[in-house]
Amino acid sequence: MEEKMCTMQDLRPGDMIERTFSGKSIIICRSEQGIYAFLNRCPHQGALLSKGKIGGSPAATKNPGEYCFQREGEILRCPWHGREFDITDGGNTLTPDRSKLKEFMIKIEGENVIVSTERKKSKTAQS
Repeated sequence: MEEKMCTMQDLRPGDMIERTFSGKSIIICRSEQGIYAFLNRCPHQGALLSKGKIGGSPAATKNPGEYCFQREGEILRCPWHGREFDITDGGNTLTPDRSKLKEFMIKIEGENVIVSTERKKSKTAQS
């Protein structure tokens, strides 16, 4: 099953929208690298990820106590406990527990963003 979820103009890099697909709530996310679709539930305790934010991740610098922010628009943060997921890497968590978001296949046809019931097997659709 495939269904149009939105158009390319509906999403700018760093944006996310919630949609219903095949009876399930999903989120469509866009980074500078592409567009991605995930089940709208955190694997930790089921929070709606659509209530979270897409941002970046802090990284240590050479100076103690100093941090820089990197990967803006690539990290999805759960609204309940702050778990961070890399949308550009299949929804893998940034923590060692290796939990992962359930990802759906995306394809771009013209300006349309299409989601498929097939589980993702290859690289995401590029913007």
